[in-house]
Amino acid sequence: MAAAAIARTLGRTVDVTLVESDAIGTVGVGESTIPPLVTYNRLLGINEADFMRATQATFKLGIQFEGWKNGSDSYFHSFGLTGKDHWSAGFQHFWLYGREKGHCQPYDDYCLELAAAMAGKFAHLPDNRMNYAYQLDSTLYARFLRKMAEADGVTRIEGKISQVELDGETGDIAALRLESDRRIEGDLFLDCTGFRALLIEGALHAGFDDWTHYLPCDRAIAVQTANVRPPVPYTRAITHDAGWQWRIPLQHRTGNGLVYCSRYLAQDDALERLLGNVEGEALTEPNFLRFTTGARRRQWYRNCVAIGLSGGFMEPLESTSIHLIQRAVLRLIRMMPLNHISARDVAEFNDQQFTDMAQIRDFLILHYKATERRDSAFWRLCADMEIPDTLEQKVELFRETGRVFRRNEELFAENSWVQVMMGQGIVPQSYHPIAAKLRDDELEKLLVSLREDVARTVGSLPEHAAYVARYCGASDEAAA
Repeated sequence: MAAAAIARTLGRTVDVTLVESDAIGTVGVGESTIPPLVTYNRLLGINEADFMRATQATFKLGIQFEGWKNGSDSYFHSFGLTGKDHWSAGFQHFWLYGREKGHCQPYDDYCLELAAAMAGKFAHLPDNRMNYAYQLDSTLYARFLRKMAEADGVTRIEGKISQVELDGETGDIAALRLESDRRIEGDLFLDCTGFRALLIEGALHAGFDDWTHYLPCDRAIAVQTANVRPPVPYTRAITHDAGWQWRIPLQHRTGNGLVYCSRYLAQDDALERLLGNVEGEALTEPNFLRFTTGARRRQWYRNCVAIGLSGGFMEPLESTSIHLIQRAVLRLIRMMPLNHISARDVAEFNDQQFTDMAQIRDFLILHYKATERRDSAFWRLCADMEIPDTLEQKVELFRETGRVFRRNEELFAENSWVQVMMGQGIVPQSYHPIAAKLRDDELEKLLVSLREDVARTVGSLPEHAAYVARYCGASDEAAA
């Protein structure tokens, strides 16, 4: 992602060398994405149908969360908007007032993306009215971007790094030494070595903030299975007594994974649980992952920038891993040095990156903390844990007033917080007085028209699987 974007936007002004090894590969489980990736691909001039065909992608309208409130419940975090906001207050205030007035229809009925997902429908709509992301094969996406980067002038070198050489005077990285003994010099180094963080931590010791006390899951097992039904336009996140399980439908297969806390579930038991809860024949051997949730303290340090997992890890509950790569890459492009690295750029980059990750962290913690579950030691731990002041303020403000405020280009917008908080059982005690300004007949007209518009639009949409097959269906050869 970094090589392709930098070469496409700055190709004639910088020389990009990509060092990677086919023997190492990628983590390969980042398959569920969020809408900013649509924008990222457009910025790079990528044809969407070609990209989806190459990556076996399907469309994604949100995530269905199963069992997070009480173990038997289900709610949906959709992309896009619900209802129609007023400049002074979000739609939830009008819905809350309507409920007081006897309008009992669910909040979900006012969201196009949610209704389409539940109906298994999808199509591109005029004016980008349908907000969506992708469910994709991340290994194939890496291969797709590699070809693009090389076509744009990136020099790719196959090999493994054996040593990171530092400049004895400045402490900066001077060069990479490969196992072949080839030496590669550079002015700026991007550390894309994943959890190992060979450059930013192994050589430069930038430091790491461990957030396990907020997000205690520290293991995952991933396996791919054959599809047994047409792919739906959403990802599922299904709880178990020590974490949760994902299910991500692609064109040619389904991605599955079990995220868990090793304090409460042994690896063998976790594998048995995962394999006992998948649909279809397993196509791959299980992939075992260990991780520590947290953020690198300095993601740009000296002449090295951490991209992706080397900069930190947020568990994939809200599909933010690929997004954080994207944010770091685009932020770096905006701050790309001309002749020398500015300490001000470095400070600004680090502040923005850390803010991004802390805001995502808070959103993830919300799913665990706001639960009525007390049926296992894991869920009791989550329900009883201390949470950051920033999250407590957001939750209690919503509980008391129904308000949500988005700060500093925060990733998750007001409607995301509303859907998850109400889905987890947090219902506001009041609403904005602007809603009460509506007469009963005006309120009736507003709510009915919004619901009817959603239902009418969903009724006109084609089935998701059929639309994918027509728009970007991949051949059997591509699937292999």
